[in-house]
Amino acid sequence: MFSFLFRKESQVESLIYDYLENFHLTQENFRKAVSACILNHHCEEFDFLIEQTHKYESRADDIIDEINNLMYGKVLIPDSRGDIMNLLQALDKIPHLLERVLFIIKYQRIVIPDALLPDVRDLVRISLESCDLLARQVKLFLKKKTGARALLTTIDTNESHCDHIERRLIATIFDSDMDPFFKLQLKDLVINIGEISDQTDRVSRQVNILIMKRRV
Repeated sequence: MFSFLFRKESQVESLIYDYLENFHLTQENFRKAVSACILNHHCEEFDFLIEQTHKYESRADDIIDEINNLMYGKVLIPDSRGDIMNLLQALDKIPHLLERVLFIIKYQRIVIPDALLPDVRDLVRISLESCDLLARQVKLFLKKKTGARALLTTIDTNESHCDHIERRLIATIFDSDMDPFFKLQLKDLVINIGEISDQTDRVSRQVNILIMKRRV
């Protein structure tokens, strides 16, 4: 009986690592889509990369369903099932955000003005850096290793930096002479990109709480 439960626990941990690898692939396709076609959303590569991002985002949902089925099938794990599932569900909001940003660019036919490009690129770069750090933090938590607190601090710093860039972008947008409707489209896009770092920071804090609970 106990060997059976141990196998199920190992399966859960293995699936979480699968999820993190899939999480990385979602980010990479998002990164390539933004980098390659940020000025021209009609290019074929952009459509392909959106499809790839969607594929990995959908796979993320499937993996979480697998984990949920195992977790509530009397699997024994050192942390509560509810805590782990809440963490994964919060983490899974990030791939949805990545996909949403690409859909906004594609279906609203947004071409980002040259004046905004440096800040938009920085906003994306720093947000994805935080995603990478978050994945490392989750792995440290799973392996019960130290160093997660330092990652939390860096992610929090990145989130503050992204907030600053987001505010500057919105101010620049509304100080410009662009069409008022286009201003609202750009504002919506910037807010959705900014939400990536916000959600990453929230999840990072959840991981830190789980680490502290483990020590009690």
